[in-house]
Amino acid sequence: MNETIVYLKQSDIFYQFTQTQLELVANLCQEKNYNEGEVIFEENSSSKELYLIAQGEVEILVDPGLVGAETKAGKMIIATLRRGQSFGEVALVDEGLRSATAQARQKNTRLLVLPREKIIMLCETYPQLGYRLMYNLAADLAMKIRHTDLKIREKVLYGSKKS
Repeated sequence: MNETIVYLKQSDIFYQFTQTQLELVANLCQEKNYNEGEVIFEENSSSKELYLIAQGEVEILVDPGLVGAETKAGKMIIATLRRGQSFGEVALVDEGLRSATAQARQKNTRLLVLPREKIIMLCETYPQLGYRLMYNLAADLAMKIRHTDLKIREKVLYGSKKS
């Protein structure tokens, strides 16, 4: 349990959580281990968990063929996440389909898995904790959106000059 709290403290989404709040979240965590190349979840699968990387790295991949782009290369890596980073956040907001595949990049990748139903229940029981978590998740997602926006701008602006 103590080790889980250390991992939670290293994550931006649990920034400014009190020791008690960290302990409450730690009680919900399930630890899962993955080996290099092992799929954590597939694109277009149902989403009901938030993941936090305790050890190792995770690649986020998309299949361009799912939106009509023909490619022989297969799935493309769009991000590599490391210790302390989270993924699957959107599962907390809606239970739609995953927009990408996640797979372990290194052997002995250790993840903390937080089930959606339990997180929501915790947030409803402890509104201050819920507010802080949702605020931190919104900040994390905003940063990811800005990063993606910059990548798209770069591709559009500099990619079109080569034509």
